[in-house]
Amino acid sequence: MLKPAAIVGQVILYGAFAAFIGYFATAPKYRQIADDVALIKLSISHLGDRECRKRTPEELAKLPPNMRAPLDCPRERSDIRLEVDLDGQPAFATVMHPTGLYKDGVSTVYKRFEVKAGSHQVAVRMSDNLTRPGFNFVKEEQINLQPGQVMVIDFNPDRGGIFFK
Repeated sequence: MLKPAAIVGQVILYGAFAAFIGYFATAPKYRQIADDVALIKLSISHLGDRECRKRTPEELAKLPPNMRAPLDCPRERSDIRLEVDLDGQPAFATVMHPTGLYKDGVSTVYKRFEVKAGSHQVAVRMSDNLTRPGFNFVKEEQINLQPGQVMVIDFNPDRGGIFFK
């Protein structure tokens, strides 16, 4: 049997512990970003293009009949060049290298930009084959961000390449 003093002591200690947890569950308030700021998150994972070359008729003749593929495509993937401009100024530029033991995996980048809420001009350019000049994926758009809004820059070849959501 517990003594009444022990029961009262437990109630007081458990009550103090619950009040302590309750206070820190609601205060102080935590804000990930300031009230007048919005976020732009760049999150892209993409397989670089393969740098294939066309075999000559002489090379094809030397191969066994079952191995006569017209294109010679190595296992390696190309690096990916990516550039982001915010309001006409360069904000980020990188060359993403393929992952994997044989450099045949996906190239990935994640970058976060805190910007003032309001209207911004965003331009994203990407090239997934560095042997060709220029960029084969380009997206430029005027966006309007609300305070606390998060906009993601993503890539999906099935949706036409670079898109904002």
